[in-house]
Amino acid sequence: MFELKNQAAIVGIGETKYCRKPGSGLSQLGIQLQAAKAAVADAGLSLKDIDGIMPFPNLGSAEELAANLGVENLRFATTVQTGGAAPVASLRIAAMAVCTGAANAVLIPAGWNAYSGSRARETVSQDVSSLPGGKIARDYYLPYGLTAPPQWYSLMARRHMHEYGTKAGQLGAIALAMRKHAQLNPNAVMHGKAMTLDDYLGSPMITDPYRMFDCCLETDGAAAVVVTTSERAADLANRPVSIVSVASGQPYPADEITNRKDIFETGLTIAAPEAFAAAGVTPKDIDFAEIYDCFTFEVLQQLEETGFCGRGEGGPFVEGGRIELGGELPVNTHGGLLSEAHVLGMNHIVEAVKQLRGAAGERQVADAELGVVTGWGDFGDGSIAILGRS
Repeated sequence: MFELKNQAAIVGIGETKYCRKPGSGLSQLGIQLQAAKAAVADAGLSLKDIDGIMPFPNLGSAEELAANLGVENLRFATTVQTGGAAPVASLRIAAMAVCTGAANAVLIPAGWNAYSGSRARETVSQDVSSLPGGKIARDYYLPYGLTAPPQWYSLMARRHMHEYGTKAGQLGAIALAMRKHAQLNPNAVMHGKAMTLDDYLGSPMITDPYRMFDCCLETDGAAAVVVTTSERAADLANRPVSIVSVASGQPYPADEITNRKDIFETGLTIAAPEAFAAAGVTPKDIDFAEIYDCFTFEVLQQLEETGFCGRGEGGPFVEGGRIELGGELPVNTHGGLLSEAHVLGMNHIVEAVKQLRGAAGERQVADAELGVVTGWGDFGDGSIAILGRS
């Protein structure tokens, strides 16, 4: 296998303001351009130095981004088709590209107007082909009212409660941790909006067992990163963050949830052991984790499948402040999709870079040297990156 360990690095990060209001003032393309330019500038590069672009699925093309950014020497362009798992999975492809000479510097942007534009249910109704699972979801999910992500993923959450005794208050502990961290992040949509367990338990039920505060935000915003080789990174403006290892995977079958032999096995179940083995570390070596938190249970499930705790042990693991700043494993130190913004998981990578640069301000994890970032997409596609301080 081609050796990628520590051979590539994230050298630039950029993000827009995140908001929930009728109009962000920029198009979906516009906010991605804004984040992309910020990431390139943060790296100390010019747009002429960028020769690779990896757009998020269905949110723009490399050609469109290159033309509007003025990237004149586009040599490498591809998209990873795994939904919200794509940004983290893209780090692996970008690292392979720069280490093999297919590109010198790869830009990975992601952004959307998910509040002022089409919402999740509207997207499904407008284009059934956008559904994870395609025809199976169309024929066997939609007719029975499973029309949006909370309904699809609640099936796994309810089954976990049945098998392992996971409680609503444990899901609430995750929501509260994310909201607590958002209070230390001025760019978080939920900054200045504290939450108690009573607030959580009193929020409306969306689809059992998910309450409103179990569900991620719908927001406008974009984020981006730039990847190059570790050798080139040494001469650039900011401290690079090393891509120690990356892996991705899909469950079987990838297009259906309820008929899997093991309903809790996801792409991350496959990817996590590969990533830790390639990095030569274990979950106990990790200082913080940015976990794709589309819903609270998906944080709990990914903590289990990544190996931070055993299958069925996620409920007790997230209690008692263990995943809060100052705890054993700080999770989503920026507030995550639940309380910062839903930026397709790219904001999780940006936050990990800030932590490993020592630039996270009040929410900085002391002496952070290794961090994990995960991605979750479609009906359980998974990705994981282990990033390190250079």
